[in-house]
Parts: sequence; C-alpha cells; structure tokens
Amino acid sequence: MPATDGARASVSRVRRFWNSSVGKKVVMAVTGIIGIGFVLGHMAGNLQMFKGTGAAQAMHDYAVLLRKTGGLLWLIRGVLLGAIALHVTAALQLSARNRAARPVGYGAKKDQVSTLASRTMRVGGIVLLAFIVFHIADMTFGIGVPGFVHLDPYNNLRNGFTRWWTVVFYVVAMASLGLHLFHGAWASLRTLGARRPSAAPLHRNIAVALAIITALGFAAVPIGAAMGLFTDDTPVTDESQTVSTLTGGVR
Repeated sequence: MPATDGARASVSRVRRFWNSSVGKKVVMAVTGIIGIGFVLGHMAGNLQMFKGTGAAQAMHDYAVLLRKTGGLLWLIRGVLLGAIALHVTAALQLSARNRAARPVGYGAKKDQVSTLASRTMRVGGIVLLAFIVFHIADMTFGIGVPGFVHLDPYNNLRNGFTRWWTVVFYVVAMASLGLHLFHGAWASLRTLGARRPSAAPLHRNIAVALAIITALGFAAVPIGAAMGLFTDDTPVTDESQTVSTLTGGVR
C-alpha cells in the first residue's frame, strides 16, 4: 500500500541519517542544546537558596509548582531523558568509529588548536553521567540525605551538603559541566551551521560566559551550604498535599 511504502521510506531515511556520522553529530548538537536549556532553568531555581528570608518557602513553592504541571512535567522529563540517552549513545558510537578508523594510535601526537575542555569531553561526560544518577538518588529520592522531607528542597539541599564528600563531588561535577558546556555549546552551533570553525578556541565569548555562569551558579549552592550560609528554615506547607516517593522533593 502507498501509505505503508511511505512509512517505510521515512523509517529508512531516519535510519540512514542516524547511521551517518553527520547525523549523529547533529543529534548530539540538538540534544546538547536541550540539555543546556534544562541546566539553565534548573540553576535559576536552585539560586533561590540565596534569597535569604523566605528562601525555604520559595524553594518549596517552586517544587510544588513543578508538580502541579502534571503531565507536562512528565513530558519534560521524558524529553530530557530521551535527549540524554541519544546524546550518550551518539557519543559512544562516534568514539567507537573513530577508534575503528585508526586502530593504531599516533606515534607522536601533538594537539592542534585544542582546549582542555575538548580533550576532556569523554572523561567529563562520564563524570556528568555518574553525577546525574547520584543526584537523582540523592536529592529526588533522598537516599542518604539526613532528615530528607519531600517538597522541602531548601532543607534537603542544606542537610545533604553537610556531608563533605558530597560537596566535593558536586563541585568537581560542576567543573566538568563547565568544561563540557564550553566545548559542547560551540561545537553544537558549528555542527548546525550557526558558527564557522575557529582557529582561536579561547575566543568564544558566549561559550565562555555560559560555562562560567553555569558552573559557578551550580557550585555556589554546595559551597554556600558548606560555609553555613543557609540557616534552618521550615516552609509553610499544605497538609493536604500528598506526594509519592516517585515524584521526589526537587528536580
């Protein structure tokens, strides 16, 4: 049937696109931009920790607002998880292709026009993937967080960062995020044709600003907690609210 033939042709085009190296790079660029949008929004929410008086209430209201979106929240989560899965899969497959194309390494390799960020993308990606798993277990399900209370992200963050090793891990992960964003943001725009290749990798003002703001914005919370900047404060909650452990306390 014509409709069936058209569907098969569409699937075939998608498969060819995905199987090509260019297609995988485009997928990485698009999913990377989705990730950037998420981290910027998440960072803005977290920075309410520094609001001072009313910070606990603001964080609570922020968490409740997210839950009230209902199906939209799950749609966003699905898109984000799908983007992460596609991003990681494409990165692994491209790396495998590169290794297969040159099974024998260079006798003497000298990096040309490269940065620390570009040279640590793989390691940084692994650190970030481990961080995502830990962060969900830590701040969404409350595993190991002292006095964890659902829909009380202010105190969950404050209490969670009483563990020094958690502060260290978060800061290291945020440094990796900054490096990843510095290289990834520019590479994504270049892949999509919005920027030309540059012979001056450090002259990427937008990428530099994005990396620094995001890394410092996220790292400020664990560092601030370790310094005792967040005082004990309990938000006013609606006793009629019932939240399952699957929805968690923070994003």
